[in-house]
Amino acid sequence: MSKPNQTLGEFIIENQTSFKYTSGELSRLLNSIRLAAKVVNHEVNKAGLVDIIGNAGDTNIQGEDQQKLDVYANQKFIQTLTKRNIVCGIASEEEDDFIAINSQDENNQNKYVVLIDPLDGSSNIDVNVSVGTIFSIYRRVTPLGTPVTLEDFLQKGSAQVAAGYVVYGTSTMLVYTTGDGVNGFTLNPAIGSYYLSHPNMEFPKDGHIYSVNEGNYADFPVGIKKYIKYCQEDEGERPYTSRYIGSLVSDFHRNMIKGGIYMYPKSSKNPKGKLRLLYECNPMAFIAEQANGKASDGFTRIMDIVPTELHERVPFICGSVNMVEKAEEFMRNEEL
Repeated sequence: MSKPNQTLGEFIIENQTSFKYTSGELSRLLNSIRLAAKVVNHEVNKAGLVDIIGNAGDTNIQGEDQQKLDVYANQKFIQTLTKRNIVCGIASEEEDDFIAINSQDENNQNKYVVLIDPLDGSSNIDVNVSVGTIFSIYRRVTPLGTPVTLEDFLQKGSAQVAAGYVVYGTSTMLVYTTGDGVNGFTLNPAIGSYYLSHPNMEFPKDGHIYSVNEGNYADFPVGIKKYIKYCQEDEGERPYTSRYIGSLVSDFHRNMIKGGIYMYPKSSKNPKGKLRLLYECNPMAFIAEQANGKASDGFTRIMDIVPTELHERVPFICGSVNMVEKAEEFMRNEEL
């Protein structure tokens, strides 16, 4: 049960008994993510004062230019999770392959693997727009004490045991779920602690915001084009307001609080979609469903998709239930 002025650490300890795999290990893992996020937040807040913004000069496995803060955040999360010896494997959007931890140690009894997008929306850093971190946690499926394999990471989203995000904005917030609702914690920078500020977060069933990069409109499927036109019609509660930040964490966070839909559909430029299933879509879908929202690729529940590769991309539609279902209706009608 949430309490006023409760810290994230207190909340994790008090609520770990509601988690069906209670062992204390997941609590330590969440605390490690909290610590790494504080370090990254400190660096993000120095952008413009030190040489931390701009292009790092490399590309990641997806062929995208890596920003300096991408590299920094990736290193900090991997270092923190590795040194504390609480996970058996890590997969990052910024790494070509997964990282096995203590894979040759037969005494390694760590149960969890972490998949992470260390700095979502990092291209916005240079213009001082909110960015974030997205994480997803699974129990390994291979035997304890053996090296992790690709199988441990290629699990359906429905197998997640925890997921969350950190938004580095006007205030820094960590939002997460372990399958028992969604709670948000705001960082007090004066003392370095996160405090429960948004208990039991939920999407309104209906919303008035649609978030999509309309610059790609000409390349969208017909169903999405028609849904956008529907959003713009002056009828009933419409037209809806268009709001698009370009950072998934920021757009999702706003829509969960105010009610809305986020869309990154497939297009002629990205026929399989743009967002990564394992690092972005699955964790955000888990949070959405725990907050009474919905997440879909337009036809299928995101968390029912069986992944086939680490960096797989999918179309992503997520937000208030009634809005997502209306978008799915437009998609289905165009497939008939």
